[in-house]
Amino acid sequence: MRQSSVICIVAAVMLLHSAPVVQAQQAGAGEAWQTYDTSNGEWRSYAGDIRGTKYSPLSQIDGTNFSDLEIAWEWLSVDNHISRATPGGGEWWAPLNTIVDSLVDETPDLYRTSQPPGASRLQATPLMVEGVLYFNTPLSQGVAVDAKTGETLWVFNPKSYEDGTPTMSAPWSQRGVAYWTDGEGDERIFWGTGNGYMVCVAAETGQPCADFGPDGSGMVDTMVGVPRLDRNDRDYLNAMLWGVHSPPIVVRDRVIHGSHVADRRITKEAVPGWVRAWDVRTGEHAWDFHTVPNSADEFGVDTWLNESWRYSGNANVWSMLAGDNELGHVYLPTGTTTNDYYGVDRLGDNLFSETLIAVDVETGQRVWHFQAVHHGLWDYDFPTHPNLVDVTVDGRDIKAIAQVSKQGFIYAFDRVTGDPIWPIEERPVDTETNMPGEVPSPTQPFPTKPAPFDYQGVTIDDLVDFTPEIRAMALEAVEGFRLGPLFTPLDRPIEGVTRGTIMRPPDPGTTGWGGAAVDPDSGILYIPSRNRAVVVTIYPPDPALGATTAYTHGAPEQEVLAGRSGIGPQMPQGLPLLKPPYSRITAIDMNTGEHLWWVPTGEGNRYRNHPRLRDLNLPSLGGDNANNGPLLTKTLLFYCLTAGGTNEGPRLVAYDKATGDEIGSVDLPSGAIGTPMTYMVDGKQYIALTVGGGPRLIAFALPG
Repeated sequence: MRQSSVICIVAAVMLLHSAPVVQAQQAGAGEAWQTYDTSNGEWRSYAGDIRGTKYSPLSQIDGTNFSDLEIAWEWLSVDNHISRATPGGGEWWAPLNTIVDSLVDETPDLYRTSQPPGASRLQATPLMVEGVLYFNTPLSQGVAVDAKTGETLWVFNPKSYEDGTPTMSAPWSQRGVAYWTDGEGDERIFWGTGNGYMVCVAAETGQPCADFGPDGSGMVDTMVGVPRLDRNDRDYLNAMLWGVHSPPIVVRDRVIHGSHVADRRITKEAVPGWVRAWDVRTGEHAWDFHTVPNSADEFGVDTWLNESWRYSGNANVWSMLAGDNELGHVYLPTGTTTNDYYGVDRLGDNLFSETLIAVDVETGQRVWHFQAVHHGLWDYDFPTHPNLVDVTVDGRDIKAIAQVSKQGFIYAFDRVTGDPIWPIEERPVDTETNMPGEVPSPTQPFPTKPAPFDYQGVTIDDLVDFTPEIRAMALEAVEGFRLGPLFTPLDRPIEGVTRGTIMRPPDPGTTGWGGAAVDPDSGILYIPSRNRAVVVTIYPPDPALGATTAYTHGAPEQEVLAGRSGIGPQMPQGLPLLKPPYSRITAIDMNTGEHLWWVPTGEGNRYRNHPRLRDLNLPSLGGDNANNGPLLTKTLLFYCLTAGGTNEGPRLVAYDKATGDEIGSVDLPSGAIGTPMTYMVDGKQYIALTVGGGPRLIAFALPG
């Protein structure tokens, strides 16, 4: 167990943090549990509520005054100055780099090359409870901040950086924490660490919950009991095999989390990405959901040919979860199994990879599931939490769940039964591949409603055509590459034969971990997306590095990096390859499945000002979107863009929810990193988000 440190300013917290108001309900055998939302101006879960709405009914900030917002306060990351224990029980505080240097002096190979601990990726979205903001930092420190002033109230440091580099899938990043209360004064904050612990501290003081976990430390080791996982093991690039980077979720009295599992594999063997649940009071292990089967009699084992479940891994939930306290369900959006783009070692459909699963929160048993990609070969894992919303479809009231995807689909279900709201059809797809031994699935699921919210696949007609000359450049750029619709298999490059497959959406997806927001009153879903394409280079890894699979991706070897790694079609002079828009926001009515509007996000001046384009009469091109999520209030939709501010810098933009019209914007001091949230304290509404330049947490409010 890692040593930990805590800074407390208890008196200030006690003044601000009175007993919360919750709605107590009964579940099971008389066990009390609580539900709460944003109706009182708070923000008690990563997305405002465990339903994943990212919605608040606050309306003090509206279209008439949004552009008047000012920065009320700024908070500078505590990761820049950290500590380590000294002999005799002392504590040595120093700048981050100094502490890292001392650790490396003692253990030279502690960190992956070029990836020592870093503070820059402050991606967390804070919670707000009774005037206090709670979040975590890239180095896995938990923090409480005064919501009115930005003053630090306490910091709890589990010192996860002492164990080495977290999984290379997401090093040195954390996205938030979870809150729980029994409604009678016991209030707790939970978060996972990069080195794979679940932390529980008292919300009031930041002190570890002595009754949570086996030794009074307020931590449980989430690695214990997971097959093929040892805390001391590292991958071939010297990164840990398992970590918890996304916020856990509390449903009833369970704290539930996914994990990050290293996915750039040179072995067919990998750690399975089980979803784990713990008792919120004791830290006792409650259940695991096996996203990869663990025995020959488990459901779905027949979808793993040649008993490949015995060694395959990943299929983890690396992003966020959603839940329903009333139903007692937690919803798991899973990732791709090992290896992301090479499936010969795991033939079959591979349940429960790339699947949305409803799980009984009390037992951990599957209630229903839907697999969105059979035998995934494109890394089209679910990148974000689903959105729960109650809708009326053709006169039927439905407790619905909508899962946005990297592919640009929305998969919509009755969240009680798992029945699709609109038909989802199994359609034939291309199976031709030059990968030896590969057997792509002959069909994939296609929702009939809603229509995709961004482009899918690449044809010649999709290439940019601003001018005949630019069109000719695009045609030349794609020469030798394979083009095709969604789910076209990825070819390995063969000199003189093929340069690989152009894939759209790319592996990061048309939508990412920032996800969508939904208005619970109207049932309208708002989805930011981006239009990009990539070529993933698949190559044989070096057996001398321990490779046990014939092909992989990621190209860590220098000679591969220098030669043929990830080289896609290159347009000259930085011109775009595809037709615009390059990013957008789409509004979809989940009562009808119809698109209401879409707008480009930003003017795309980095393209419009190009010498070959600036004299053309081009529409808004998009392409200014940040890699975070939207925020909804009673009247407005908020989203961060990378350009278009008063000095062409980053900005926070407000859109009219009904039309998509831009209402106004305010400059950001640096690019946004995390998804914004909103809250009210003492009659004043704030909008808070994390940005670079420190990094920092900033809060906007109206003057006065």
